[in-house]
Amino acid sequence: MATLQPVRGTHDLLPDEMRAHRHVSDTARDAAARYGFDEMATPMFEFSHVFKRTLGDTSDVVTKEMYTFVDKGGEEITLRPENTAGVARSFISEGLAQSVPVRFFYSGPMFRYERPQKGRLRQFHQIGVELIGVEQAQADLEVIACGARVLDDLGVLGETALELNTLGDAESRGRYREALVTYFSSYVDDLSSDSRERLERNPLRILDSKNERDRKIVSDAPIFEDYLNEDSQQFFSAVRDGLDALEIAYTLNPRLVRGLDYYCHTAFEFTTQALGAQGAVIAGGRYDGLIGMMGGRETPGVGWAGGIERLAMLCGDPPSAARPIVVIPVGEPGREAGFNLTEQLRRGGYRADIGYSGNLSRRMKRANRLNAAATVILGDDELARGAATVRHMDTGEQEEVSLASLQEFLAPYR
Repeated sequence: MATLQPVRGTHDLLPDEMRAHRHVSDTARDAAARYGFDEMATPMFEFSHVFKRTLGDTSDVVTKEMYTFVDKGGEEITLRPENTAGVARSFISEGLAQSVPVRFFYSGPMFRYERPQKGRLRQFHQIGVELIGVEQAQADLEVIACGARVLDDLGVLGETALELNTLGDAESRGRYREALVTYFSSYVDDLSSDSRERLERNPLRILDSKNERDRKIVSDAPIFEDYLNEDSQQFFSAVRDGLDALEIAYTLNPRLVRGLDYYCHTAFEFTTQALGAQGAVIAGGRYDGLIGMMGGRETPGVGWAGGIERLAMLCGDPPSAARPIVVIPVGEPGREAGFNLTEQLRRGGYRADIGYSGNLSRRMKRANRLNAAATVILGDDELARGAATVRHMDTGEQEEVSLASLQEFLAPYR
């Protein structure tokens, strides 16, 4: 019989790692709430066309990475590879166009069939925000500032750099696309097979190629900034001026792109050098064409997503778990009293555990393994006096305390 293992590209979140994940998501949730983002959740699977229409037929996600299956009703279903499309679908199907602007925060698992490596799993977890219904550059600034606040609250903003670019409006993008096609067509025999395929359908995606031969060609490709019309230049200036006013440092990266046509204007990433190849920890941009392309009313939007696994690695050791109080009943009379006392402590706001069996020495060793702050020993003699023996685990000191005043005595450990 084969040894049971998790599916390749997935892994169990045991308590230490779960605390690290919760630290990231809880910190992000609290920061996003200060910016007015309310938490929502979309289903973990959608009809496949939600992602096929939004991510593009030529994208690696659609052609190689989506987990797609036919359910028992004959519908083609896909586990969500990202969440912006699901949020946009929800905006349309829930009739939220009359409620704009809307601000959403989300946190949860995503699924992509990729080659597993450090910081990249087949089931991974993301936090994200979406601000829908604001066409002004102020929305971009709020979203970026929220991302910076999350990183700062996590204590890792100083280990990241904000990279910024503009994709212009539809007119600017069309002019730039033509320039790219002209440029890359002269190198068509030297491009990778993937980039040759993208040349006709989605030339901007060539700029993001990881192929070394492609990257050399890309280094001399036209720059988007040279093809921006006046409106696009003014929008990008407003974003940069706003970031300067907020004292959020950034660097311009003219090769930072989003290959899908519904993206426009601002594209940004918070990146780090501390995680090797998987350097982007938060990535986002403006997607004014997405909701209209999905069949809804034309509605502007901007947002970002961040990888919880990568952010947790960047944060280092997870926060320590709250230290418990361990109740150790000794003898039969103490068993019921110990159980009742443990429940009273929990109701009083303490993290409490109980030593079920074994001699006193074994139970004290277990309390040490649990990193207990104190143990409460209930023996026959103590119970006869209406008291318990409290041992302070860090010092080894112990003293007898009346049961009536026990919770007050233990207050420093709550």
